[in-house]
Amino acid sequence: MNSQPDDFSFSSIGVIQSPFTEKFGIPRQPRLTQSITSRIVLHKPFCDLDIVDQLTNSSHIWVLFVFSECYQSGWKSKVRPPRLGGNQKIGVFASRSPFRPNPIGISAVELVSIDKSGDCLSICVKGADLLNGTPVLDIKPYIPYSDKIDEASNQLAESFTPLSHPIFFSASAQKQCETHLLRTKESLSNMIEEVLRCDPRPAYQRSQAKEYGIRLYDYNIRWQISADRIDVLHIDTVNNDTVNSDPVL
Repeated sequence: MNSQPDDFSFSSIGVIQSPFTEKFGIPRQPRLTQSITSRIVLHKPFCDLDIVDQLTNSSHIWVLFVFSECYQSGWKSKVRPPRLGGNQKIGVFASRSPFRPNPIGISAVELVSIDKSGDCLSICVKGADLLNGTPVLDIKPYIPYSDKIDEASNQLAESFTPLSHPIFFSASAQKQCETHLLRTKESLSNMIEEVLRCDPRPAYQRSQAKEYGIRLYDYNIRWQISADRIDVLHIDTVNNDTVNSDPVL
């Protein structure tokens, strides 16, 4: 038996277009936000409708992708999953950490539509936990009788309970949401609520009522979570080339 690793080379088939323009704030697993839509925009060699023939018979699909933001960062045999508070180490293969020997991820998402416009072919999905610009390696249909395992368990992540705190928008934040709705027919407030109920805060700071910022599209959204409420404080428009490298004030 060959004990040496084999080398393979793959090219992306497309790229993700999503409202998540920075890593902070992206839900840590797929399908935790159902109002947020993303697109898989296929590269031109794959823009023939034949390549997606019968795909709409599937309500959900698997998306295989590259953790492109982590590609050059290397990996370690043990990682600190945020789900465990960032203090407990587990083996990288027991986690979904993006810092892996091969930085490949997989997400099950809802298939909304397949759209062809000129030379462009795109797949609209809901529930993606993917950064804008993420390279896509492959798409596969979700097959319920095989992929769904009713008796499956994971003792480190048995369930997820979103925050139930009431959410309050400041007057200026609500106005920005109304403007976005009129312009795009998309509810920015629903998107913000779903993201914040996933509690993006670092686990070690969840006892503190700090102000944070997340990016959705070209909005910088400032928010705060306390013991009994969530407040959306400001929503400001930022340039697309602006990077908020430190989300914590």
